[in-house]
Amino acid sequence: MLILKQVASNKTALIGALITALVAFAVVFGPMISPYDVDAMDVTAMLSPPSLAHPFGTDTMGRDVLTRVLYGARLSLFISISGVCIAAIAGTMIGLFIAYRPSLISTVLMNLSDLLLSFPSFVLAIFLMVVLGYGVFNVALAIALVYLPIFVRLARNLGQLIVEEPWVQAAKLFGQPTRSILLRELLPNTLSPLMVQATIGVAFGIVIEAGVSFLGLGVQPPAPSLGLVMSDGREFFNTAPWVLTMTGFAISIALLGLNLLGDGLRDLTDPKLKERLS
Repeated sequence: MLILKQVASNKTALIGALITALVAFAVVFGPMISPYDVDAMDVTAMLSPPSLAHPFGTDTMGRDVLTRVLYGARLSLFISISGVCIAAIAGTMIGLFIAYRPSLISTVLMNLSDLLLSFPSFVLAIFLMVVLGYGVFNVALAIALVYLPIFVRLARNLGQLIVEEPWVQAAKLFGQPTRSILLRELLPNTLSPLMVQATIGVAFGIVIEAGVSFLGLGVQPPAPSLGLVMSDGREFFNTAPWVLTMTGFAISIALLGLNLLGDGLRDLTDPKLKERLS
C-alpha cells in the first residue's frame, strides 16, 4: 500500500503505471477478446484500411493487424522481460560480489563490462544475433548480454557505497558467509535503483527485439512478434501504411508507459530529489 501511495503521489509514475497497466491488460486479455485468429487469412479483405471491423487494418494476407499486434506484443514483452531478468539477476550478483570482494578477477570483469558498454546497444545486439543465430531464446539471450554489463556496473557502484557501512562490517565480524552478506545486507539496500533500471531496460528490450526481428535476425515466421508485423508492412508502405504505422504506434505507447514509470520510480527513489521536494 505504501508503494501505491508513493506512485500515486508522483504524476509521472502514476501516468506511466496507468499506461503500462493498460498495455499489460491489452496484451494479456486482448488476444482472448479478439474475434480473429492470429493467422486467419481473409482474401476478400487484403490490405483493408482501418475500420470498425479491423481497427488497425489488415495486412497482405488479409490478417487482422490489431490481433497480430496483440499476439506480437505478448511475445516481444516475454522476450524482453526474460532477457532483462537474466541480466538483472546475474549482473546484480556479479556487481555486488565485485564491490564486496575486489580482486584481479573483479578488475578483469569490470574491464570486460566497459568493453561491452563501449558498443551501442542495438549494434551489439545485431552482432550477438549473427553469432548466436535466430530464435526466441537467442533474442532473449542477446538482450541479457546487452544489459548484463549495465547491471554489473550499477550494482558495483551501489555496493561500493554500502560495503563500508557499520551493519555490513558488523556482519563480517560476526562471521556471516559472503552469500548471506550479499543477499541480506547489500541487495536490499540497492534494490530500488536496480528495479528502476530493469523497468527502463524492459522498454529498450522491446525495441531491440522489434529491431532485430524487423531485420530478419530475430524471431522467425510464423511466430508473430512486433518486429515481424512491421516487417510484413515494409514492402507495402506506400499503398498500405497502416500496417507499419499502427504497429509502430502501439510500440510507442508501450515505451512511453514504461519510460514514464521508470522515470517516476527514479524520482521516488532519489534521496536528493526527496530532500529538495520536502
